[in-house]
Order: sequence, then C-alpha cells, then structure tokens
Amino acid sequence: MKRTNYAGLIDESYLGQTVTLQGWVQKRRDLGALIFIDLRDRKGLVQLTFADEFNSEALHAAEQVRTEYVIEVTGLVAAREGAINENMHSGKIEVQVQHLEVLATAKTTPFAIDDNVEASDDLRLKYRYLDLRRPQMQKNLILRSKITAATHAFLDANGFIDIETPYLAKSTPEGARDYLVPSRINPGSFYALPQSPQLFKQLLMGAGFDRYYQVARAFRDEDLRGDRQPEFTQLDVETSFMSQAEIMDLVNQWMVTIMDKAVGYDLDPAQIPTLTWQEAMDRFGTDKPDLRIGMELIDLSELMQNSTFSVFSKAVVDGGQVKAIVVPGAAQAYSRKALDQKVQYVERFGAKGLPWLKVTDEGINGPIAKFFADDSAALMEATGAQAGDLIVFAADQNPVVAATLDAMRRMFAAEQDLIDESQWAFAWIVDWPLFEYQPEEDRWISAHHPFTMPNEEDLSLLDTVEGAHQAHAQSYDLVLNGYELGSGSIRIHRMDIQQKMLRALGFTPAAAQEAFGFLLEGMEYGFPPMGGIALGLDRLAMLLAGTDNIREVIAFPKNSKGTEPMTEAPLPVAKIQLDDLGLQAPTYADIDAPNMAEE
Repeated sequence: MKRTNYAGLIDESYLGQTVTLQGWVQKRRDLGALIFIDLRDRKGLVQLTFADEFNSEALHAAEQVRTEYVIEVTGLVAAREGAINENMHSGKIEVQVQHLEVLATAKTTPFAIDDNVEASDDLRLKYRYLDLRRPQMQKNLILRSKITAATHAFLDANGFIDIETPYLAKSTPEGARDYLVPSRINPGSFYALPQSPQLFKQLLMGAGFDRYYQVARAFRDEDLRGDRQPEFTQLDVETSFMSQAEIMDLVNQWMVTIMDKAVGYDLDPAQIPTLTWQEAMDRFGTDKPDLRIGMELIDLSELMQNSTFSVFSKAVVDGGQVKAIVVPGAAQAYSRKALDQKVQYVERFGAKGLPWLKVTDEGINGPIAKFFADDSAALMEATGAQAGDLIVFAADQNPVVAATLDAMRRMFAAEQDLIDESQWAFAWIVDWPLFEYQPEEDRWISAHHPFTMPNEEDLSLLDTVEGAHQAHAQSYDLVLNGYELGSGSIRIHRMDIQQKMLRALGFTPAAAQEAFGFLLEGMEYGFPPMGGIALGLDRLAMLLAGTDNIREVIAFPKNSKGTEPMTEAPLPVAKIQLDDLGLQAPTYADIDAPNMAEE
C-alpha cells in the first residue's frame, strides 16, 4: 500500500482518519494482549497500538517484530487512552493498527539508535548508515539542505549563474598540499583535486559571466581537526563590477535569507559590525573574534614600562607588550593551582607564564601582587576591574600575547558560562595585511591568495619587495561566533599589478608562467574588475546545528586520521591498477583486482 503520511507528522488533526505509515521500529513494549510500538521516520515518532479488538492478525505479527525492523502499518488515528507525551508532536494520539507488514528484518545494532548514544566516533563512522538514523543527525543534514536551498533561491533571484568547475585540474601553489590523481592516458602526469575554484571563477569573470556561484567541493591535504575535513564544501560566489562594500552588503542579505530559512532567525544586517584586522587583533587577539564574549584585551604596556616586575618591564623594553583581560566575578572560582595549570596550555603559543591577580574588597592579591603595591589604583583604573574579578596578564612579543589572551578569553568565558548561546554574533574583518610571514618556512606568503588586490593607496608599495610586505589588501572575512565563516577579496585584474604581486611572493617570471600561465594569459585579453567570497557550508551548518564538530553535519566524513571507517578508505589497490598508471608502490599488497562483471 502507498504511504499516506509521515509518522512524525500525525497529530490530533488526523483523529478518525485511516493512515498508512512506513518506517523503523524505535521501541517495542509487549504487554501480552496489548503491544505498543514506536514507529520512526525522518519526521519523528508515532505510537502504534496493537490489540485483538483492532486486528488479531496484526497483533500476532507484532509479536515477531524487533527494534529496527522496517514495517508498514495501516490503522485508525485515535486519541491516546494512556499517558500523553507532550514532548512528541504525535504525543496525544496513537494509531490503532489494523494491518502490519514486515518489509525488512534487522540484526541487533552495535549501538542504540538514540540521540543519547554512547559509542566511539569510529564506531559511529563505521556504521554511519545507522548513526544517520538518529533524529539529531537527520535534523543536522536537513538543516544543511535548508542552507543550500536558501543559497540557490537567493543567488538565483539576484541574477547569479550556477556553473560547475572541474574537479580534475592543474596543481597550483595555493597554500595546502594537493591531492593528486595520476593519469593513465598521460603516464607520469597528474591532475590535482582543486583546493578551491579560485582560478576558474576568475576566468569565468573574464569570459563575461558577471555573477557566478557554485556549491563547490574543495580538497586540501592538511592536518585535520574538529572544524576541518580533507574534502569540504564552499558556497562560492564571484562578481564583476562590484565594489567591496557592495559585495559585503550582498552577503549580508544572503545571510539574512539563510538564517531565516534555516533556523528561523531574524538577522538585522545593520547590526553586523565591521572591524579592521588591526582593530580585531588589538581588541581580541584574533582575526576571528567571538563578539558574544566581553573581556577585551587591555593594553598596559605604557603603564608597565617602568614596573618593578621585571617580566612586564622587560617585555616592553624588548619591543613587546603587556596586555590583560578581566574575568568578571571569577576571583573565587580559581585556586592558585588551577590557574598555574593553565600555564601548560598557553605554552603552545610561546608564553612563558600566565601572571594573574585577584581583586578583593581590600585590594589585590596573588603571587605578583607585591610588585603593584604602589600602582594598584592605576592598575584598577586602567583595567576597570572590580572586587571579585580576576585579572590575567600576558607579557611577550605581540603575536604571543595575542594568541595567549585570545585562548584564555575563550576558555574563561566557556568555564564561567559567560557566552550567550542564543546569540548569533556576525562581524566583518577588513583591511587585512596583503602578506604574512611564515617563520616555519622563513618566507612571506599571501595572507589571502596571490590574486588579491591591494588597497588603492598601497599600490605603489608593490614597486619594491620590502614595500609590498607593508601593503594591505581589499580583503574581507565574515566571522560568526568566533569562527571564520567565509573569506573574500577584490581580485587583481591588471597584469602589471599581478606581476608585482607574484614577484613579491618570490616567483620568477618563468615560475609564475609555469604555475599560473593560463590565468596570466587570460588577463591579457581584458579582465573586468572582480571580487568574490567563499563561505564554508560545513562550518556554517555546524554552527547553526549547535555542534563543534563538522563531522556532525557531513553525511560520510573522514575521521581525525583522514580515513573513512565504513569503507576503510584509503586502501591499497591492485597491482594491475598501479601498472596501468605506471606507478610503483612496493609497500602495497599484490592483491587481485575485483571482478565486478557477471560470469
């Protein structure tokens, strides 16, 4: 029989109607002459009731049913005679079953299909098709679908054209390692999976498609973490003849649509602040500040330059800085031992310690309080600290201070419940440095990518390599709740500027031609002024779903080791496959190629 309704949508409005439902058995309760089954589908649960008075054959069939069996039932919607469940949409009704058919049986699952599941991540990923049956996982993926649907609707309505770009492309230096794909037809040659559609979308602007978008897959071979996967999805946009301000306004309206359609939130774009990169670093110690948190960084360098506490005064003399955050009401929340333990955490940022003071009604106390006996009033005035507050300091070179206090600001806010979880704190970060120095590689790299347009007033700085490193970019990042949601920029469309940019990055003319020749040649045929942005779909869905791991919003993700436990990928391949590609992998097993053809 054809399904007439989703189980989870049945409510009092269906009283007296006969319905046919299909789904999975969530739970079964056998009372002998009466059997209850909770039926689950992607819309929720409904209670099925089996009894002789409804249908004896259906009651007998229900005796054989077990958890996760797939069944079809037909029955009458009636008011519950037992306890009403106010937490279920269908909690005031039941379906009195007149017919039951088992569509599929099921083994005992390795973990309960329940939102309170207690199973390791790898076990959940190994049986991902079971994990995805859980209501929360289904809600997450439906939320993700709402985001992409809102994106298509908004961008289509604003004249954007959905265009696919290649997955098999040329390897270009874009920051992370490429995933390489060997070519059987061209032995010794490789495609690269795209780290982004950046070069292709610039070429599309040169081709005259002035408004492009794509829900684009991207691939980067880099170390993984909670908000990063080797393959991910970008909501990718590129435009011609639009200024930075116009693009940011467009994205604001786009986000208004997404927030409304995905989570029913009325976002006011006028409430989205714009901060310069320098302002964000000065006030929050990060270029992706969580504006739900107060505790802004307070610069105490001038006050501390002559301090008797040598750690502070020496940091200033050496060209560094002294900054602090004030954790409201936290003085009694942390013992000396608990605060000393945080030093181990900030050592990863290069910090050599984490000085602190507690403010009481009598004044200040703590291990370094004696150094401020004469300056406590000035310190209280500079920090605004009140009795009961905790002051935490960092004294070092600027990057160390910023990273240390950014981490502590987030940590204390989480531990002291100082974050308003109901708030969506968007912000734009603009006026970025055009380049950033990589000490690990002892070289300068582009802060965004090599095709980012400098600020107009900084164009002359590109005439020398040293000057170029002082330039700022027409870049703009959208931040949400302390995460970078999207990154964009105005692109270089003039050959003379692009050549200077590549020279500042250390490219010789020959190396630039080897890496980006097809793009550089395209510029010689007249490129329009252009700009764009890419929002991270996975990260946006993660934030809107209220989780801190993007695996929770991806159907079949990789684990922290980059493997996929369900299919066990990546795996060795058959020797014959390697031979076809002209490759040797002596550590691979000499296995037989699978024969999928019928005998």
